[in-house]
Amino acid sequence: MTMNRSKKQEFAIVDIETTGGNAKSSRITEIAIVIHDGNRVLHRWETLVNPGMEIPNSIFALTGIDNDMVKDAPMFEDVASDIHALLKDRVFVAHNVNFDYSFIRFQLQEAGIEWSSIKLCTVRYARKIKPGLLSYSLGRLCDYLDIPIENRHRAGGDADATAILFGYLRALDTAQVFQEMIKHKAIDQRFPPHLNLREFEQLPHTPGVYYFHDRNGKVIYVGKAINIKKRVSSHFTGNNIQAQRQNFLKEIYHISYERCGTELMSLLLECAEIKRLWPKYNRALKRYEPKFALFSYEDQNGYLHLAIGKMNRVQDFIQLFQREYDAIQLLQSFMKEGEINAQFCHFGTASLAIKSTIRGELPDRELHNTRVERCIDEWSKRRPSYVFIDQGRNVEEKSCIVIENGRFYGMGYIDQYGQHACLDDIRAEVKVYPSNHYMLELVRQMAERYPNKVHFMNNNPMGLVAAEPVSNYDKITSDRLFH
Repeated sequence: MTMNRSKKQEFAIVDIETTGGNAKSSRITEIAIVIHDGNRVLHRWETLVNPGMEIPNSIFALTGIDNDMVKDAPMFEDVASDIHALLKDRVFVAHNVNFDYSFIRFQLQEAGIEWSSIKLCTVRYARKIKPGLLSYSLGRLCDYLDIPIENRHRAGGDADATAILFGYLRALDTAQVFQEMIKHKAIDQRFPPHLNLREFEQLPHTPGVYYFHDRNGKVIYVGKAINIKKRVSSHFTGNNIQAQRQNFLKEIYHISYERCGTELMSLLLECAEIKRLWPKYNRALKRYEPKFALFSYEDQNGYLHLAIGKMNRVQDFIQLFQREYDAIQLLQSFMKEGEINAQFCHFGTASLAIKSTIRGELPDRELHNTRVERCIDEWSKRRPSYVFIDQGRNVEEKSCIVIENGRFYGMGYIDQYGQHACLDDIRAEVKVYPSNHYMLELVRQMAERYPNKVHFMNNNPMGLVAAEPVSNYDKITSDRLFH
């Protein structure tokens, strides 16, 4: 949108009340627009709006606007042309500007009017002119600055208070900060209102993991990036009106980060941190879990059983699988090569707490259990132990990921010129993480893609040629499993 420079710059200071928190599923119930030239109020307009839907009790409790008050008010489309005329070619000003802007733009579009505007957020403006305050809510700012505010949480009262606040800030703005803020491509207006932009400006253009924190410092989102600063910026582009994103932006107060040497290290750290912190707005990796597992358990008679079941967070497992078919293949190989009685092997996905239903003469318990334990032990030994070595965060180090007996052990950074003769040397320098199927799969895929970065350890010197190619780790056939 290009401002009309033929007339003096004017500002439309706006406040709205709504039925809820996002433009797509909620509607405006009241709107007030104050036209300001930067020094004084030129015009004022407000109206109640019939939202065409019920006003929730929680909204009534906050604003005092109920269904009876709006039943005879105009629908938004009835006043859309008036609203557009007041906003057109003016800078759109509001306290937490993206909230008001998203509602008005969306409902104007529904009324057949395309509109966009340069925005100015008085939350961000106040942070620049009066830094260091404990709160930048409209009510608190008015208290700090002795600005009278009447009819709080009503569009007219809040718009009038915002107009006084705007005039106060403009009077103090001797450096003309607002002119930088209203440039068409200025980043200020699309960033979360409570975020200190200095934290964004300090982000590096390197791979790593970033954290969004709420008012109390709690992590609410963890993300990974090849370029941290570029990725963080992308969260705040566009005009997404979904409730989740609107609430997400309002809760972001701080950003922190941790640099990583490679994209893979970023992916792994992101996964580990999501599992550790369980942030409110992370959903995708929370859902990524293997579906099936091969378990062992002991029945009431002391016999060990092998069973395929759905993944259980509590019970230890022999191996995880995305497909039940792969679990069946492994269990069948255990039965065949380990000479395990079929009555002690369960292929269904029913609960593992089932009682033994063995009929007839029982095999020798000690011999049977030895066979089962041997199967598990041999399988574990066949799983590889290796390190994946790649570039570090600087020229003095290398990134290092340790896989031990087919499970993710840990990761970290080691001295580029250090001597690491065996697996124990490496293990001592990396941070240990709980084994995670998703993390293991990420490393396995990269090891297949870059075999030159894989060093097989097994407490032997680094560089030992593997007995099995990386691509065969999960494809070991039954005829080789026990030999």
